[in-house]
Amino acid sequence: MLRFLATALGLAVGVGSVSAGELRAGAAAVNITPPLGIGMAGYYHARGAQGTHDDLFAKAIVLEHEGRRAALVVLDLIATTRPMVEAARQEIEKTAKVPGDHVMLSATHAHTGPVLAGRGQREAAQGGGADIALRYSAELPGKIAQCVQLAASRLEPVRMFAGTGHEDRLSYNRRFHMKDGTVGWNPGKRNPNIVRPAGPIDPEVGVLLIEAADAKPPVRAVATYVNFAMHPDTVGGQLFSADYPGVLARRLAEYKGPDMVTLFANGTCGNLNHLDVAWADPQKGPHEAARIGTVLAAAVLQTYKQVKPVKTGSLRAASQIVKLPLAKVTPEELDNARAAIARLGKKENVPFLEQVQAYKALEVAAREGKPLEVEVQVIALGDDVAWVGLPGEVFVELGLAIKKASPFRHTMIAELANNSMGYVPNRSAYAEGNYEVISARCAEGSGELLVETAVRLLKALQGPVGQ
Repeated sequence: MLRFLATALGLAVGVGSVSAGELRAGAAAVNITPPLGIGMAGYYHARGAQGTHDDLFAKAIVLEHEGRRAALVVLDLIATTRPMVEAARQEIEKTAKVPGDHVMLSATHAHTGPVLAGRGQREAAQGGGADIALRYSAELPGKIAQCVQLAASRLEPVRMFAGTGHEDRLSYNRRFHMKDGTVGWNPGKRNPNIVRPAGPIDPEVGVLLIEAADAKPPVRAVATYVNFAMHPDTVGGQLFSADYPGVLARRLAEYKGPDMVTLFANGTCGNLNHLDVAWADPQKGPHEAARIGTVLAAAVLQTYKQVKPVKTGSLRAASQIVKLPLAKVTPEELDNARAAIARLGKKENVPFLEQVQAYKALEVAAREGKPLEVEVQVIALGDDVAWVGLPGEVFVELGLAIKKASPFRHTMIAELANNSMGYVPNRSAYAEGNYEVISARCAEGSGELLVETAVRLLKALQGPVGQ
């Protein structure tokens, strides 16, 4: 189902004496830190939250041009779920007057946030089905809508600037060609059997700066939207933390002012993380998040110097529901999966990749052949800037392909947007195997379907519909 939400179909709202062609924006943050005792997401073992290192937030930017609105929302969570997104969009339409299909919700993928209801058997086994998690998940859409409504209440004339920084010393492809001919996953620091990385990184640091248009010094920053591709799994432990995106936001606020809201949208980083295998030092804990967040903030601060004004144009959106084929699961694999989960229930040791395969097999089988239906979304402003929302943990090669084919000067890609169905490897990775491929619920070629859809939507919005 293709839904073009362009000028002719946008939802007009009352804007009073707003000047024709004027861009307005507002930003807000709402605390979504859960109560202690809730299960924590991100790993294959249960963890209960014992405290808070730094708070988790829902953050939103609402844009308005010629009576039409769009909202960009980022959550300090492991993922988004479709029920969460649909409920939040419905409430946002009512309270913030933003069309639901003009709302992009993505997650930073913090591994020190709560489990969420409805994210499969593994997360349910880690507390996702407990009352505390069910209540938290049920309350999330309301808090998200509250954040968007607050941002909408702060709409004011603004100027937007865009720039692209470069940082190639933070992220690393975590898949490696090994001496025995296999492709390893996180093979360990200083491993002598590593030959070379099995794929690239994406060093681009996308930066959108929104400033109040009153031009009275000092210039007041409303929001910064940062787009960079790297797994936020640096803190660990049992304390809530927004990981390095939280540090990034605090560092930028130190420079631009405490009222500026920073949204961090994670790019396609399904096969990227922060571990430098050539560096012997351990890289886990709040200090590592502080290091990474500070280095990334430095890249943004440098990019501030070279941002260029965004030419204001029509605000529009398009989305398409894509049916992705399921990964193949044999009857034997399903039997093995049931046996492995039974052993886990008895507290027996089950090898990691066997656990990964077991949960994948059970969840694929539960769909009874029904394809994964996921949304690819694009929001565009004029001919300069476009945001792409992709579901799942998408391999970097796929994001790079979208950027290369995009007709927009600045293309920001947010993964884990509007839902998550797990890993989305590129086609060639399926033959290489290992963790992400074993875990993937979608079949080979699914990632390329997402790329084709995203590029088609980008070109459609950049064409006559967007003029």
